[in-house]
Amino acid sequence: MKHESANPVCLALIMMLALLMAFTIPATAQTRADLEMQYRTWLEEKIWPRAGAKGVERQTFVTAFDGITLNWALPDLVIPDAAPAQDTAQLQAEFGAPSRYFSANALAGATTVGRQMARQHADTLARVEAQTGVPGHIILGIWGRESAYGRAAIPHDAFDVLGTLGFLSSRASYFTDELIAALQVAQAGHAGNGPLRSSWAGALGQPQFMPSNVLKYAVDGNGDGRADIWGSEADTIASIGNYLARHGWVAARDWGFEVHVPEAVSCALEGPDQGRPISEWEAMGIARVSGQPFPDHERREEGFLLMPAGRFGPTFIVTPNFYVLKEYNMSDLYALFVGHVGDRIAFGMGDFRAPWQPVDQLYRSDIAVMQEGLVALGHDVGGVDGLPGFKTRRSIGKWQMSTGQPPSCFPSAGMAALLRQ
Repeated sequence: MKHESANPVCLALIMMLALLMAFTIPATAQTRADLEMQYRTWLEEKIWPRAGAKGVERQTFVTAFDGITLNWALPDLVIPDAAPAQDTAQLQAEFGAPSRYFSANALAGATTVGRQMARQHADTLARVEAQTGVPGHIILGIWGRESAYGRAAIPHDAFDVLGTLGFLSSRASYFTDELIAALQVAQAGHAGNGPLRSSWAGALGQPQFMPSNVLKYAVDGNGDGRADIWGSEADTIASIGNYLARHGWVAARDWGFEVHVPEAVSCALEGPDQGRPISEWEAMGIARVSGQPFPDHERREEGFLLMPAGRFGPTFIVTPNFYVLKEYNMSDLYALFVGHVGDRIAFGMGDFRAPWQPVDQLYRSDIAVMQEGLVALGHDVGGVDGLPGFKTRRSIGKWQMSTGQPPSCFPSAGMAALLRQ
């Protein structure tokens, strides 16, 4: 049964205060002043030599960091001599039900504008599909999700973000490499003469590529000699198509199909490591909810069971292309959203046939406890992170079956207490 709060307003305030406390950086004014000086030294002694060796000119470097200071509002900062708070904050965060990812407004907005973009950029989309094998509607699904087709504000200065995260983040090495890549992007002049804008994590442009991916995958889609993923829609479309193609998109295959999974088919069969020909899934009683047969060319190929909400939501047979979409963002729900929006744009499809059923209100800490209990019993949950990925979902199903429970393959209230025993 779904957990109900007696006073949801009070609960929301308590949660907000807890998160604010968890994200507060315990650094004194003197510590911050000292770190600002260390930061400038770090930029000169560590970053400039690496950037210069990559062909970045001194003026590009100076311009990039003109007026830049540490951004203390960013998450995941590690302050010397202070206990990091980010892990606590993550575990205190509420785990969002899968249905939240598919709000009516988000789907309607991405679909309506996506159809407009499909008409406006039909020639470019067709050309990129011919070059890469990636369907235009899939490119539109990603473009819509990442930046609302270029309409979303990109609020941050990339050097403000990447400099801070490279200096103080728990993933400092990764963000330092991305900082060097951002300087190379600025040197190449792809973004023009304006500031290099990014997300809070340093992702750039309308496709929201990290800087290293800009260098690898951004391409010129309009023939002007620049890979401008900030101002050029043609370059954005071509770059997304290039990214997916180079990550293994299989031309002429779909991303997946919504299906009905009989109770006799175990939800613990989910996952990209348990694929089989789609014809075999069909022989087990799995059928498309549309009533249409699987296409003949798909039946011969490998498919995978996807149950993002276990038995509490829509279920799918997906193809390797689904996992190419996950290369863009390592989330089952992200890849599902992108594929679904693309289908709505191209084929006029509506909502999933199966509803997202109510699930228990949980925190990531609750799920982490369940994962720890499952690991202690010998299950592979894919890491204790408070997120129920496919390995956690199917481990829950296997544990439920071993204890005589109907397998749901999804976490629920009370499960943590049972797994502690």
